[in-house]
Amino acid sequence: MTTNKLAPLATALTLSTALLLSTCLITRAADEPISPIVPAVVKNPKLVELGKKLFFDPRLSKSGFISCNSCHNLSMGGTDNLKTSIGHNWNKGPINAPTVLNSSLNVAQFWDGRALTLQDQAGGPIANPGEMAFTHDLAIAFLSSVPGYVEEFKSAFGNDKITIEEATRAIAAFEETLVTPNSRFDKWLKGDKTAITPTELAGYELFKDSGCTACHNGSAGG
Repeated sequence: MTTNKLAPLATALTLSTALLLSTCLITRAADEPISPIVPAVVKNPKLVELGKKLFFDPRLSKSGFISCNSCHNLSMGGTDNLKTSIGHNWNKGPINAPTVLNSSLNVAQFWDGRALTLQDQAGGPIANPGEMAFTHDLAIAFLSSVPGYVEEFKSAFGNDKITIEEATRAIAAFEETLVTPNSRFDKWLKGDKTAITPTELAGYELFKDSGCTACHNGSAGG
C-alpha cells in the first residue's frame, strides 16, 4: 500500500482516537457529582466593561469610599478575609462577605439565598444602610451626571436613560466573568489523573462517601 493510500487511513484513526479520548473525558466528568468549571462566555464586551467600572467605583456609596470590591476584593480571593465585613461609618456587619468568584454558579445569592440572581444581589449593598448606605435614586443621579458613564450606558444598552436595573445588570455581567476554570481539580475531573495528589484524592473520596455531595455538587460545589 502506498503512502498516499495510507494517509486517509491515518487521518481517520487520528480523528477516531481524538473522539474516543474526548468521549472518555466527558464520561469521567459526568460520573462525578462535581463538574468542571468552564470559562465564561462574554456576549456583550461593552456591558462587561461597564460593569467592571461600576464594581470598582466607590462613588456608588454614601461616603464615596466603599465599592463592591471593598468587600469582594479580587486581589484577596473575591472577599475581604474578615470575620465580619466593614461597611458605612466603619460599622461591622453581622456576617462575612462570600467570595464573588464563581458566584454566577450559585443556585442563589447572599448567605441566606434571598436573591435568586447576581443582578438581584447587586442592588442590595448599594442601598443597605450598613454597607454602602446610598440609595438607588442617588446612585442613578450620580451616574447620570458623569458624561463618561452616560456614553457607556448608551453604548451598552442603546438608550439615553440610566436605570438601576441597567446598572445592576452591568455589574452582574462583569461578575459572571469571574470564574476560575482549569484548577488542578478541574483537570482531574476532565481526566488528568496526575492533577491532584493521592491525599487530595482520598479526601475527595471521603467527601463523597460522607454524603457531602448531597448538598455540595455541580460546578459550584455548593
